[in-house]
Amino acid sequence: MHSRVVYESMFGNTAAVAEAIAAGLRTYGTVEVLNVVAAANVSAPTVDLLVVGGPTHAFGLSRQRTRLAAAERTEAPVMADIGIREWLDAALSVPEGSRAAAFGTKVAKPSWLPGSAARGAGKRLRRLGYELADDPMDFLVDGMTGPLVAGELTRARAWAERLAHVEQDHLAHRV
Repeated sequence: MHSRVVYESMFGNTAAVAEAIAAGLRTYGTVEVLNVVAAANVSAPTVDLLVVGGPTHAFGLSRQRTRLAAAERTEAPVMADIGIREWLDAALSVPEGSRAAAFGTKVAKPSWLPGSAARGAGKRLRRLGYELADDPMDFLVDGMTGPLVAGELTRARAWAERLAHVEQDHLAHRV
């Protein structure tokens, strides 16, 4: 199985989750991990499973203005021109049977806070013609800039292993 994980990250939390997901997927095949800026500069994925994730900003996927606001909170370079929203909006429709999954990071408290980048990415992936391999998954961050809540990287890897197992079964029944 060949997978590609594409992520957007401002403070490193979503990048860490993307790497944990890639580690879980590697138990079943090869994995490419690309930040969204790099993904925008490579050809459309010809993979068995595309996994896309980003941070939750203002109750959904980031926008240029929310990325600019995030850039003010970190010394790390933040690319404000493109995020998961723009990358997916520019993507072409995919062939029937294409599979994907979506994940996101969001603040753990208050727990009642609505919104999810994962759900937003999942909707866009479905609109492009992808069949979702699982429900969109959120991973929790302590405060706006992190760190990740204890155990979230383990949970991300376990989620990816489950995804990979499901995809292996899916591929075996498609042949």
